[in-house]
Amino acid sequence: MKGRDTLYKYTLCFLKRKDEILMLNRDFAPVQGLWNGIGGKMKEGETPLDCIIREIDEETGISIKPEEVTFKGIITWETDLGYQDGLYVFLADIPSATHYETPQKTAEGILDWKKISWLLAPGQLGAGEMIPHYLLNVLNCREPLKHVCILQDKKLISYEFTHLS
Repeated sequence: MKGRDTLYKYTLCFLKRKDEILMLNRDFAPVQGLWNGIGGKMKEGETPLDCIIREIDEETGISIKPEEVTFKGIITWETDLGYQDGLYVFLADIPSATHYETPQKTAEGILDWKKISWLLAPGQLGAGEMIPHYLLNVLNCREPLKHVCILQDKKLISYEFTHLS
């Protein structure tokens, strides 16, 4: 995955510590007011891995080494308005003893540790619409996956995943 050869221009990482994930309640669109992972837009010539390491540092102040981040696949979405996009998703396990004080206000929003069980709970409306559907696969599948999400009226109507070749 070279910077210029990438299909998508966004990255997302879930920083996991024990049974929690460090989430960001974003102050800005497109997921304003919702809890989401850490990530952002790739810069010219940047690889997805370079981008996610930079974004983690910028959004949390946590320094992650490339070998501490695992590529977990691609998440794509399509809306009933014909909009299509996607991002590269990563997972980083934070050592259990790591202390990171939250909630914490940042330039991007509010950082806070959220229980995985809360993020996956049926009917939970605080996280992005797609997260409860793909997060368990991101956390548990060893191989990278392609997650395909179809939204209608801003609601997820279809979720499928396949193994990336």
